[in-house]
Amino acid sequence: MDLAARAVTVRRLEDGATYREPFDQLVYATGAGPRWLEVPGARSRGIYGVATLADGLLLRQIVEDERPQRAVIVGGGYIGIEMAEAFVARGLDVSLVELGSEVMGTLDADMGALVSAALREAGVKVYLEERVTGFHADGGQVRAVETDRRTLPADLVVLGVGVQPRSELAAEAGLPLGESGAVRIDDRMRTGIPGVWAAGDCAETFHLVSRRPAYIPLGTTANKQGRICGINLGGGYARFPGVVGTAITKFNQTEVARTGLSEREAQALGFEYGVARIEDRTRARYYPDSARMVVKLLAEKGSGRLLGAQIVGGPGAGKRIDVVAAALHAGMRVDEFMYLDLAYAPPFSPVWDPLLIAARKAAEQV
Repeated sequence: MDLAARAVTVRRLEDGATYREPFDQLVYATGAGPRWLEVPGARSRGIYGVATLADGLLLRQIVEDERPQRAVIVGGGYIGIEMAEAFVARGLDVSLVELGSEVMGTLDADMGALVSAALREAGVKVYLEERVTGFHADGGQVRAVETDRRTLPADLVVLGVGVQPRSELAAEAGLPLGESGAVRIDDRMRTGIPGVWAAGDCAETFHLVSRRPAYIPLGTTANKQGRICGINLGGGYARFPGVVGTAITKFNQTEVARTGLSEREAQALGFEYGVARIEDRTRARYYPDSARMVVKLLAEKGSGRLLGAQIVGGPGAGKRIDVVAAALHAGMRVDEFMYLDLAYAPPFSPVWDPLLIAARKAAEQV
């Protein structure tokens, strides 16, 4: 990208030919790509990253055609546990290696432990606080994963160690990058260089709780940023207020959700906070299919402002996180939140929703 000349150089993939394309306005929207481990054997056949639907379809085809027996997943985040669920459903022997103390590093360890337990209950072998040091291959095909503690036989390996912004072209062209390596933008998606915009997983956003720039590559944020960028590019006026980091996933019947700040994040940012962690049910206890759920809620000491929440539980638990996300957007205090008029009927909730019980407990800590 030659920003001074207002042109980009394009290479046509089908024949390698290059040409220059002039622009009046430029949108940088290159997304993010999977991180790769730089260890011996990491480029062997049979090692895959997962970032797109096409990646998932390819893996499904490989499982159906090649009939691998043993899958090793490196990384216990969203990609890792979702791939573990898929492989278990296909009858594979599944091992998961995670560098952290528990899976789901966006949660606090006490909540991540609940997800680790669900994985083990389904037969997944979970290896925590282990670092992958290399891959063994035979004829170029991966055959084992080496960690700093053991060797795991593997016919198939999935790397789920996170994603990184595709910002190399931006850096070369002189676009400003944030601490995360993603493109720094304002609330209208402007980069600071006239006529050059950025949006999506290649760009930072603003965190409404921490009040700082953040890199949280999610499809929800990317879509909103794209819309804001399009409105402004077309001559309208729109601003993106920011995010609170809401995310959700599941492993079999265990739903996992979070929003706002975790304890670890609140500590790193210097917040003084109170915390409540409660266990309850997704429905009235006497109602069929009522499932266990655990809620963790953080609130700032002094102000009582909600800071974040984490939920792990059975069917019906996870989407409750949206109530907390709305409260975070509104800047609600925990004493306001605890009396929200939430819907109740036995098939959907106990008479005191678990969120309200957690809020009541958190209010006692602030």
